[in-house]
Amino acid sequence: MTTTVVAPLGQCLTLAAKDLRLERRAGEAMLVTAPFGAVALLLAPLAVGTDTPLLRQLGPALYWLVVLLFGVLVTMRASAVDGPAQLAMLRLAGVSPRVRLAGRALANGVLLLGFQLVLAPVAVLLYDPDLTGWPWLLPVFVLVAAGLAVLGALADALAVGLAGRTTLGPLLVAPIAVPLLLGATGVLQATGYGRSPWPWLLLVTTVDLVAALLAAWCARYLEDLA
Repeated sequence: MTTTVVAPLGQCLTLAAKDLRLERRAGEAMLVTAPFGAVALLLAPLAVGTDTPLLRQLGPALYWLVVLLFGVLVTMRASAVDGPAQLAMLRLAGVSPRVRLAGRALANGVLLLGFQLVLAPVAVLLYDPDLTGWPWLLPVFVLVAAGLAVLGALADALAVGLAGRTTLGPLLVAPIAVPLLLGATGVLQATGYGRSPWPWLLLVTTVDLVAALLAAWCARYLEDLA
């Protein structure tokens, strides 16, 4: 009898695919959270009024603020919760805590990237922002999704089993994710003024790397706490 050993990367991809299948069936991110995010983008123009120059100036910052706040809810979705039986099965299968956290973060990143792409046309339609240097937004979308996905997976691991999980998660992630908000907003502002956006991209990349290293370091400790 032979036993097939799956590499950690394969395990990570399998776990991420499992989370994405569950999300596709539940529809929490795209069918519930995304419409609420679009409504949040709609409320700001109603509050500001017809001051079009002000809306164009505030548009990018408001877009990334909504992505940050509602994106945390995407990472804390109920379909991502593994019960005791699922966790026991993964442990018996030899899946390490780091791999499980990486799989959750990968699934979060895919959903957050889709969430951003769904909200982006709504923000452009409502705020008509200056999109000078818009190609720089492509790496920003990926980097923000990656950083927020890892932070959300960490917060989810910390709050596992708690009754106020979906409330505690945003409180944990939002303060740490402020550099992501500043960096993403700064990229578009820098290109609009003809300056280099590299310092802002470096800020977002640094946050991503620190979050990834933190997740790799404390994954096993979070497993023991759980």
